[in-house]
Amino acid sequence: MKIKFYTFTLMVVILTMTGCKVYKPQKYVREALASAPFDAIIVPGMPYDSTWTDLTKERMYWAKYLWENGYTKNVIFSGAAVYTEYAECKVMKLYAMKMGIPEEHIFLDSTAEHSVENLYYSYYLGRHLGFKNIAVATDVYQSKLFVYFNKKMKRRIGADIKILPVLMDTLQTYPKPEPEIDPEKAIAKEFKNINKKQNAWKRLKGTLGQNIDWDNPPPPPPMVKKH
Repeated sequence: MKIKFYTFTLMVVILTMTGCKVYKPQKYVREALASAPFDAIIVPGMPYDSTWTDLTKERMYWAKYLWENGYTKNVIFSGAAVYTEYAECKVMKLYAMKMGIPEEHIFLDSTAEHSVENLYYSYYLGRHLGFKNIAVATDVYQSKLFVYFNKKMKRRIGADIKILPVLMDTLQTYPKPEPEIDPEKAIAKEFKNINKKQNAWKRLKGTLGQNIDWDNPPPPPPMVKKH
C-alpha cells in the first residue's frame, strides 16, 4: 500500500510541477461521446472571490455546450466552500441558470474539497439520483489527473466515468456570455478556510484522494429524488 501511495504521490507532484495536460483531448472526447447522451456530467469547481476565473469560465462554457447540444441530460456541479466563504458548486449553479440551464437539471455536490473528491462524491451523488451513464467535463489540465484517478475509482468501486476535456477549438466560436450573479446566495452557512483546518500534509493527502474512506461510501443526501 505504501508503494502505491508514494507512486501516486510522485505522479501528482510531477503533473503539478510540469503543468501536464491531457494529450489529444479530441481523442478522449470522441471516445466518450460514443456513450452519449450522459445521464449527467460532473463539473468541478474553482475558488470564487468576487469574480469567476478564466478556468471557471472555460468549464462553464463547456458544460453549457454539452448540455445545449444534447450530450448530457443533467449537470452535477461539485465543490465546497474551501478557500473562500462561497460554495463553489452554488456559484456555478447561479452562473449556469443565468446561462440557460434549467434548475431542474442541476444538482450539487457541496462535500468535495479537492479535485479527486469532486469525482468521487459526485459519482456517488449521481448514483443515488439513479444516474448510470456519467462523465466528467473539465479543462485539459485537470482532465489529466482524472485519467489516472478514474482508473483507481474503477478498480476500487467499479466506477466507469468518461473523461470530457474541454475542446478549445469548439469553444472559439461558441457564445461566451458574462452573466452577473448575486454571490451572496452562494455563501456557505459554515465556513472555515481549509488552510486553517488542515495542515499541508493533510491537504496533500486530500489532493491524492487519501482522505477518502473507500469502505464507507457517502450516504444519499436528504430529499434525493431518483430520475
